[in-house]
Amino acid sequence: MSLKRFKPTSPGRRHADLPDYSELTPVAPEKSLLQPIHKKGGRNFQGKTTVRWRGGGHKRRYRTIDFSRAKDGIPARVVSREYDPNRSAWITLLHYVDGEKRYIPTPVSLEIDVQVESGETAEVRVGNAMPLRRIPLGAVIHNLELSPGSGGKVARSAGTSAKLIGKEGDRAHVRMPSGEVRIFSVECRATIGEVSNPDHKNVKNGKAGRVRHLGRKPKVRGVAMNPVDHPHGGGEGRARVGRPQVSPTGKLAKGGRTRKKRKRSSVLIVRRAGKGRR
Repeated sequence: MSLKRFKPTSPGRRHADLPDYSELTPVAPEKSLLQPIHKKGGRNFQGKTTVRWRGGGHKRRYRTIDFSRAKDGIPARVVSREYDPNRSAWITLLHYVDGEKRYIPTPVSLEIDVQVESGETAEVRVGNAMPLRRIPLGAVIHNLELSPGSGGKVARSAGTSAKLIGKEGDRAHVRMPSGEVRIFSVECRATIGEVSNPDHKNVKNGKAGRVRHLGRKPKVRGVAMNPVDHPHGGGEGRARVGRPQVSPTGKLAKGGRTRKKRKRSSVLIVRRAGKGRR
């Protein structure tokens, strides 16, 4: 996928690099797989803001995505490649031979009218899903389960992928998109290939209005607030923070570790992400 650039007829056009949707199939979404979404604007059940700077945006409908790929041995035809407003990657509509329709995250280079399959008998090729024990070492994968049968959780956003780098008995070593090496059960399923829309990280919205359409509100810096509103606030004129930068609740905002020390899954991490971390 490539990005679209425009003639600089306005500042918003001059600085915009937007997705080129020409590779998508010009069809309406499958009605049977649509659900309504109730927006919360970053508020909890008490009406209090728990996530700042959210609200508004264009109305959306949720596309039901099949992350589990549990229809084993039943081939499906790739019908369309579509836009999904709820995620960064494209989605693909599958028509199974038994008449069922399902959406899956689109892998790079998965063509229309190609057949895909999941399960023990599936071939090792892009778009097919199978347990890690059937995937050869060095393969690029996505939509990986954390535990068998839980549905894909790892490497689902645009342009991401993981890599199977080793197997030992009933355990597999997988390099995560962050660079972390982690242990998975060989019974965990994954889909072959890299997630579509790799240029998503290079998109520039160009103007504030386009960001508002996505449901994002303007962010206010902590140093521009009063001391009652933020730890960085207050002072005369432009004052420096004068302490490690923190969130409104006092959590470190620049590089502070947030993972629990005694988290049970820590024993599954072989190598931490980042330089020099163990």
